[in-house]
Amino acid sequence: MEHRLPAQNYMAFPFEIGPDGARASDRRAHIREQIEQVLLTIPGERVFRVEFGAGVRRLVFEPNTSALQATTNNRLRASLEEALRGEVDPKSLEIAVESPPDQPETMIFSIRYRLATIGEQEEIQIEAGQGGSNG
Repeated sequence: MEHRLPAQNYMAFPFEIGPDGARASDRRAHIREQIEQVLLTIPGERVFRVEFGAGVRRLVFEPNTSALQATTNNRLRASLEEALRGEVDPKSLEIAVESPPDQPETMIFSIRYRLATIGEQEEIQIEAGQGGSNG
């Protein structure tokens, strides 16, 4: 039996308007885009959701220690559980925060989760460093 998400379009992140109107994303892409928003938004940046975000860009300037990685993991878990409520099974959320030994100024965030509606496993990896971020 094939698992499918209902065909539905969401406003894409980052917001972009093209010749046909606002760019849209399917549900899987929308969830990945929500994760990126949580990671890259600094808490307090959104006026009506001041607790939203994990602010990982700021972390690349902190000393890279196991304590920082544990704190980051806890902060990410809380932020992602809140932002992805109903979309992702919170029990399936796995977060790994690592830095390559030869690049201590870079942090790699690996996030694995199960889509709540169909139970399929997904994974996203986002790299944040002093030179910027990409996913």
